[in-house]
This record gives sequence, C-alpha cells and structure tokens, in this order.
Amino acid sequence: MKTIYETDQEFICDIQSPCFQTLSLEEVELIRASKTQVQFRKGDSLTKQGAFASYVLFVMKGLVKQYVEGDNNRSFNLKIIQPGEFIGLASVFSKNIFNYSAVAVTECQVFLIEKDAIRGIIKNNGLFGLSIINRYCEQNTLLFNVLQNLHFKQMNGRLADTLLYIESLKKTFPDIFMLLQRKDLADFAGISVESTVKLLKVFEKDQLLVLQEKDILIKDISKLEQISKNG
Repeated sequence: MKTIYETDQEFICDIQSPCFQTLSLEEVELIRASKTQVQFRKGDSLTKQGAFASYVLFVMKGLVKQYVEGDNNRSFNLKIIQPGEFIGLASVFSKNIFNYSAVAVTECQVFLIEKDAIRGIIKNNGLFGLSIINRYCEQNTLLFNVLQNLHFKQMNGRLADTLLYIESLKKTFPDIFMLLQRKDLADFAGISVESTVKLLKVFEKDQLLVLQEKDILIKDISKLEQISKNG
C-alpha cells in the first residue's frame, strides 16, 4: 500500500461515479479535501473485519474481493467489488467497524474518504443521500440472496451460481477466472476446495465448461442456469 500524491504519475484526479455528479462545487471540494488516494498491490488488505472504520473506500481502479471471516480460518466470499463502488458504507450508518474484510484481487487505486464528510453531505444533499441508500440496500439484497442460496441450495447449485456470477464479470474483465484460485470459487459457493474441484470435473464431463489450467470457459450457460435454479 502506498499513498498517491498529485505529483505522482499514477494520480487519478476525477471522482468516477455517477453519484458524485449530484454534488455541489462546495461538496466536491469537501470530498477532495477529505480523501486520500492510495494504491494497493495485489493481495493487500483494504479492510479488516472488526477493525475500526474512520473512512469509507471508493474503488477507482482494479478489483477487490469482499469476504466475511469465520472461525478456524474459514471465510466466505460475498462479491467482487469493481471500480465505481464503495467499501464500508455500513459504518456510515451503524457501528464504527468494518463488517467484512476486503483484499485486492488486482492492483487497485482507491480513495479513502473520511466518514464524517460522507455523513455530512448525506444530511444536506438528498440526491446524493438517495444514491448512497440505494447502494446500501443493494448490498443488503446481496446478503439476503447469499443466505438464501446457502440454506436452500445443494453444492452443485451453489457452484453453478458462483460460475454464473464470475462469468458475468468476464465482459469487463476477460481474465477474471485466472485471477481467482479454486479456493476463491469454493469460498463463493460455501463448499470445500475438494468438492469444488470434483464438481468442476463433473461439469466438464457433462460439457458445461472447459478447464484450461486456471481459466474456465463456460460452454453451456443455459444448463448451468438450470442447475442453479433447481439447486
């Protein structure tokens, strides 16, 4: 992790998100005065579950894996965070801690924005506040969907969900499967690595996909969707 200054070649000056377009000039200046631009290397931790949160993060470049940590070094992946998304919004409205951990999947550039600045603008700018609430609700919807899948779907259905989700990111990030390990897929599906490897081979045998070392080429999305639906 390193701080990026305006004189650095890597510095990104624009705030790249539609929600920031609703800010007044004074509010834009408040955000700029309250942020620090940071570069994270692949594998660097952006947030730690349970750690004190004095800021929220806004991803400008790169991919971030969001996950929750459990006992015995177990973890469960929630989503891949893309450019234009916030990390740690819950701390603006609730406890002053991060509810989950986040790690850089690729090299990332991120704004660290003081939480008080975000909270102050929400109080005075209804459109910005509505955008933030919408994002917060989307995150809650994601959590409900994750819980539903874990409780009501079997292993093959959960892995099919995971593959379809990762495949949906491939248009923007063609190498997404190669950026993830088999353990990452297992942690998205909530199953063991051994079961993940076994099911992938079964899916390949059934001609749903092709395994090319770390890469996965989906060949029959409709059948995967059917497996996901049937659970």
